Amino acid sequence: MKDRHGLLSAPIGRVLLNMTLPNLIGIMTILGGSLVDIFFISQLGTDALAAVSFTFPVTLVITSIGIGIGAGVSTNLGRLIGSGHAPESRVFLFDALCMTLLIIWGLSILGCVFIEPIFSLLGANSASLPLINDYMWYWYLGAPALVLLMVGNQALRATGDTHSPAKIMMLAAIVNLILDPLLIFGIGPFPRLEIQGAAIATTLSWLVAMSLAGHLIIVKRKLVQFTEFDVGRLILHWKVLSHIARPAALMNVINPIANGIIMAMLARIDHAGVAAFGAGIRLESVLLIVVMALSSSLMPFIAQNLGASQPDRAKKALLMSLRFAFVFQTILFIPLYFYAEPIARLFTHDPLVIEWLSFYIMVLPASYGPLAIVIMVATSLNAYHRPLSSLVINLCRLMLLMLPLAALGSYVGGVKGILLALPIANTLMGIACYYLATQISEPKEIKHTVPCSDNSIATDGEQDDTNKSASRLGEY
Repeated sequence: MKDRHGLLSAPIGRVLLNMTLPNLIGIMTILGGSLVDIFFISQLGTDALAAVSFTFPVTLVITSIGIGIGAGVSTNLGRLIGSGHAPESRVFLFDALCMTLLIIWGLSILGCVFIEPIFSLLGANSASLPLINDYMWYWYLGAPALVLLMVGNQALRATGDTHSPAKIMMLAAIVNLILDPLLIFGIGPFPRLEIQGAAIATTLSWLVAMSLAGHLIIVKRKLVQFTEFDVGRLILHWKVLSHIARPAALMNVINPIANGIIMAMLARIDHAGVAAFGAGIRLESVLLIVVMALSSSLMPFIAQNLGASQPDRAKKALLMSLRFAFVFQTILFIPLYFYAEPIARLFTHDPLVIEWLSFYIMVLPASYGPLAIVIMVATSLNAYHRPLSSLVINLCRLMLLMLPLAALGSYVGGVKGILLALPIANTLMGIACYYLATQISEPKEIKHTVPCSDNSIATDGEQDDTNKSASRLGEY
């Protein structure tokens, strides 16, 4: 048997490139699918678009939970595969999927019951609430499929396979693209369901994609072992999973909270500043797409190599990735600086918004190199079983640096003062995170890990040797 995807033995740069390119396609597909949804819904009018906008904070909570559970699955599954414990990994994934289904089902039921109170609290008016109700009923119905799909894709990535998740997400986007206009506008034999049709199309696309992912995981790759229901084992595996999942989910939630606070600061000065910042955030998600794809590849790579007692290889991959990301984002900044105003004009015709968005484009991307370092170090710390350190990094960047500096900038320089605070915070945290990466190591004893028959992944000193670990990976 051999290390099929080369995570433990092939040249690091080549492995990460082979894993990152499919991730890049998958992320682009997700962004494209989101834009398609917004485009079709916007054709229904302002009320429909506003109603869907109100749903973003709630849907973000569910997807953040999915991201957190996925991080826990990727980290623990990668370690189990890297240390050659295939039977334990199959049982762990079975329990993780069962727990995911139970949690999201429970949240979806509660969400359906409290749609009106929750969205009234968020500020939805009597005109928006019926539309939100139509949309969220079907969104909640499909939420378990969405989160199972997210977790399943992370399980596939943990084995080193990033091609299959990319293809699965492409399938979901294609199904959604086909069904959206048919169900929203009632083309041909289909009824005109408007905003309800958008939610149904999205839910059906998730179900189709989840079915394909399930076939790959359960039937083709045999990554899941169906076993008897054991409450004790389920609780133990939940403790292991939640050790990574809870901080990872919280880390994904606090970013939009911080952005919301900055928007509130800008709104007190001028709503044109809010428009410029909102457009800048959308642009940022595109400019950092390579970093996000690379960080998704880095976590299973590091986890498998740590599980196989190859910490030097894991650390080398991390530092190599940080240097590449810094150089790439710095080079990308050069054309943005010179074409800031033409890019800003693509988003708006308002002269004041153009001025502030141009300033955003000229100063913020200059710090995307350091920000890339922050993102990848925070992600990699999950693989090192240091999830609280990952959360602390994000909290320090946002709460101790960015928001206080933004408040000071608001007082000193208005909108531009707030915008200038963001790259300063990113740069300071990027420097700190690079130093942290050079010193990074696993805890001396990993307490929250999946128990194995020979306890070989409990501590560094007790792991199987690399050759023995690699020899048991052929089936993946």
